[in-house]
Amino acid sequence: MTNQHSSRIHPAAKMHAEEYAEGKISRREFLTRATALGVTATTAYGLIGATPAKAEGHAQAGGTLRHQMEVRGLKEPRVYDWPQIANLMRGNFEYLVEYNNDGSVRGMLLESWDVSDDAKTITLNVRKGVMWDDGSELTAEDVARNIAGWCEKDVEGNSMAGRMNTLIDPDTSVAIEGAIEVIDSHTVRLNLPNPDITIMVGMADYPAAIVPADLNPDDIMSAQGTGPFKLVELEVGVKARLERKPDHTWWGTEIYGGPYLDAIEYIDYGTDPAAWLAALEAEEVDVLYESVGEFIDVFDSLDLEKNEVVTGATVVIRTNQAAEIDGATPYADKRVRQAFALAVNNEVVLELGYGNRGVVAENHHVAPVHPEYAELPAPEYNPEKALALMTEAGYADMEHELISIDDDWRKNSTDAAAAMMRDAGLNIKRTVLPGSTFWNDWAKYPFSSTSWNHRPLGVQVLALAYRSGEAWNESAYANPEFDSLLGEALSIADADARREVMAKIQAIMQEDGVIIQPYWRSLYNHARPGQVGTGIHISYEHHHYKFGFAA
Repeated sequence: MTNQHSSRIHPAAKMHAEEYAEGKISRREFLTRATALGVTATTAYGLIGATPAKAEGHAQAGGTLRHQMEVRGLKEPRVYDWPQIANLMRGNFEYLVEYNNDGSVRGMLLESWDVSDDAKTITLNVRKGVMWDDGSELTAEDVARNIAGWCEKDVEGNSMAGRMNTLIDPDTSVAIEGAIEVIDSHTVRLNLPNPDITIMVGMADYPAAIVPADLNPDDIMSAQGTGPFKLVELEVGVKARLERKPDHTWWGTEIYGGPYLDAIEYIDYGTDPAAWLAALEAEEVDVLYESVGEFIDVFDSLDLEKNEVVTGATVVIRTNQAAEIDGATPYADKRVRQAFALAVNNEVVLELGYGNRGVVAENHHVAPVHPEYAELPAPEYNPEKALALMTEAGYADMEHELISIDDDWRKNSTDAAAAMMRDAGLNIKRTVLPGSTFWNDWAKYPFSSTSWNHRPLGVQVLALAYRSGEAWNESAYANPEFDSLLGEALSIADADARREVMAKIQAIMQEDGVIIQPYWRSLYNHARPGQVGTGIHISYEHHHYKFGFAA
């Protein structure tokens, strides 16, 4: 077993450093891969002769930060389906590891971890001295219990099962016997039947919060945690308030600094950026959750600080292949799905939907920022062929209802795609739903658009969103060949070797017409000057202990 300050460097980390030197992967992806293997960020930077970015300015103690964000209802973390929900509880429920904008993964409730050379054994070293609110210490048993809960695949909406799939027994839909092993009070060993390069980064994703044994899903606000803040007020769709826990000694202060604020208020102004602008101008908020669409230029013209990060975040327009409409399943027919894709020019959607603030995508949900990305020819744009295929399938006269949320960029992107489908002769009805309605059934609509967050690895998002039977598989896609190739790709550490398999996977996605995925987008937010730690996170995470006002 090694600790995070060990001189041991995993052989694969050295290999990834060579890939970076040869220009095969980006710095961010190198840092993700190396640190996920247990290498510290400082050591990882040293492997490529680089220096970590300087931390933001010093923060003063105290104050209340007012943050614009949609305030959504709570649920237990493993079934979180929007990062806004996680952000409400992130000050109380903490994570084993933390993913940062530079791509590095660093220990939080884990002090360190060690990945065996064959990537089939992962040793988790639980940080000592972390206390629950009742004064008891966080132990390996707590960590093992949470991981086992993530592996309960039959729990409705449990997307963590998709991230922990390698640990799950397909016959029982729970963790494989012996896969999660408690070694001592602060050590957990994961024994994988096959290598899985996504396990550690999956633990950083927002549904992976560590919760107590006595968690009551119906009373999340009262639950004890290990973090420095407590959610004390929640009015869904209106406002939430987090306050610093009195007399709470946070384990992270001496290691990472913070927390600085007395309180954080989340205020919900809906999905219209014009309302966010009005809130800023009236000095009702200090920082935006996100700046989008044409309003980015408006916010740029004000006395605000702009934050930007290049990501693998995107929007997809997809059919649900299992959806039954008037006794038929039109979207189970590949020709129908292909027709929709052929009718849409992704470049036009990027221009009209997101003001060209991104990169055109290729309808397979693997981004150029992912190390295993295989560049494929651009999707064919052929309106005449689209109508011919729809006619051949027998659904040319059917009215296809395309649903979206009512916000700026997703609505505009979906409008642009629908307009081109109509121009191709397809019968398209547009339905725009308010956020409070859209969120409730986002995975069930027959034909709709959905935003997807950045994930460090392409195989991660494919496993979450398109593998058969997963909780977040909103397209109801089920292709045994795809599943088999994805399983193979998940076990390959070398990005070049994995890219060969990914080329096949991406081509299958395109051929099957699973999604129209028009672009990859950069993310932005704006804030009043004089804040620390509130710049937009690559995965929309709010690390409350970093938030503060400049000293």
